[in-house]
Formats: sequence, structure tokens, C-alpha cells
Amino acid sequence: MDRIYSEFSPDEIPWHMATPPPALVELVESRRVTPCRAVDLGCGAGNHAVWLALQGFDVTGLELSAAAVARAQELARAKGAACRFAIVDLLEPLTAFDGCFEFAYDWLVLHHVFPADRARYAANVHRMLRHGGLYLSVCFSEDDRGIAGEGKCRQPQLGTQLYLSSEREIRVLFEPLFDVLELATVDVEGTRSPHRAVRALMRKRA
Repeated sequence: MDRIYSEFSPDEIPWHMATPPPALVELVESRRVTPCRAVDLGCGAGNHAVWLALQGFDVTGLELSAAAVARAQELARAKGAACRFAIVDLLEPLTAFDGCFEFAYDWLVLHHVFPADRARYAANVHRMLRHGGLYLSVCFSEDDRGIAGEGKCRQPQLGTQLYLSSEREIRVLFEPLFDVLELATVDVEGTRSPHRAVRALMRKRA
């Protein structure tokens, strides 16, 4: 990820979207999620974190790539948004963030996490949220045809490795820790083509 954010312009990064996705906007504008302490997991260059901050959220963006965080900090300054960003590995223990947030969000992140590591990822999200906190996760579906290749494991441009999910896999992964409020395969906008994605809205259990 550091190589990608260091070497490529935003227009060349396929998941870089300057505007927030409708799935996030709808949650906020409908007031199903109201301004609170929020975490943007795998925040990239910070576009969504900055948008949330401008809607009144107290936002922390977590990201593996130092180059991406530098871009996010620059964007926040340019927009006058009071965001915090931290360079972290979302698969490692993150006890510093235990119980810090009422809303967690990841957009097109989970398909970068392969099955062997997903339980650790889910446990980290669960620990970050306060009791009853909401979590929105959107990742590529195994039905997606916007990414070259066949099967669940694909290698698109830029050399990233992806694992595409079914609704059942997402339910099995998260249901031990969260109440799955909504689960559906939906169309999402892409920079080069539309995609099919699994959208899950969940609430943390105690």
C-alpha cells in the first residue's frame, strides 16, 4: 500500500473516490447514524474521514500506509476538517482504541484481508466499538465482474491480492460478535466500472 500511495496519483488508484459512497451518505442523512466518535478503518487518503468530520463526527482514520496518511492529513488541513489519523496494522492488537467509538466504517477494505486473518480483523473492530455501536462494512462480492479473473481470489491492477466474499461468509464471520441488521449484495460505483459488493450493517453485542 505504501508503494501505491507513494508512486500513483489519486486518479490511478482504483478505490480512491473523492466523494463519499451513497451507502455512507444515506446512513448519515437519514440520521440512522448521528455525529459521534467514529473510526474509518483503512481510511486511505482520507476522503471519507474528512467528509464525516465535516458532518460533525469526531473521526479517527486508521491506515497501514504512511504515504496514505500523509495525503489524508494534507486533505484534512485543506478542508479545515479536524480529523486524527494513525498508522496501524488492523490485524495487530489495537488496545489503545478499545471502546473508543460509536461508529465504525470500512469501505472496500475487507477484501484485502484473506480468510485466515479475518477473525482477528473482526475482533479488533468489535473491541474498538462501544456497546451498541454500529459498524458498516462494504467489500467486493464473489459475484463481481468488474475485476479481471475468475474465482474468489483475484489480482487486479497495481498488484494487490483480493479475496471476494459471499453474504454467507460475511454473516459467519461477524455474527458471533455483532447483530447483523442488514446484509445484501448491492451495486457500488467504481472509478473504472461498477462493482457488486456485500454490504453489512451491524451492531456490536456486549
